[in-house]
Amino acid sequence: MDSRPARTPLLIACALGIERLALRGGDRGAAGGPVTVLRTGMGPRAAELAVTRALAAPELADAAVLATGFCAGLAPGMHPGDLVVAEETRGPKGTVPCVGTDLLVKELVRGVPGRTVHTGPLTGSDHVVRGPERSDLLATGAIAVDMESATTLHSAVRAGTRPVAAVRVVVDAPEHELVRIGTVRGGISAFRVLRSVLPAFFEWHRNVMLPRR
Repeated sequence: MDSRPARTPLLIACALGIERLALRGGDRGAAGGPVTVLRTGMGPRAAELAVTRALAAPELADAAVLATGFCAGLAPGMHPGDLVVAEETRGPKGTVPCVGTDLLVKELVRGVPGRTVHTGPLTGSDHVVRGPERSDLLATGAIAVDMESATTLHSAVRAGTRPVAAVRVVVDAPEHELVRIGTVRGGISAFRVLRSVLPAFFEWHRNVMLPRR
């Protein structure tokens, strides 16, 4: 008898159409189960509504959830195209610990060679962070910020016990602030990196998925 866990679904949540475009393709059979890439829309409210609705569907009720897309780096020395693996996400509704961080780091280092992988807290915001606001967030211990990850993971664990994680690609940083994604060199670099992360996500999924209830 096969004692391996059942093939639990994976929900990958991103906010923007350009992020979803980067995540298209790849061999879905390499995942530990069915894969859904959900475009939530921008901002915490949109993420909450989209993720809650998606996980209410029977086929995704026990899905592992991974939040991804672009982010703003907070620490000096970060560059567009660097990767951020959250140890936890922080938002107004609380902190959510992430699962399998070490595995994600190992797989991203192997799968996206030449890119720096940062680990630490990923904080949420309800707006695009610019200028001196970065320093204020860095002082809290966070290493990066985005508008959806914290709400995505909070909504996921509120809907039921499941593995959750967040991986973001730095699209701008203190010394490399961008105005528009996709029209500048840093945005293109981040897009290319995001296009390469799916194998690491699938390896994470195979190793942390829960048995069906």
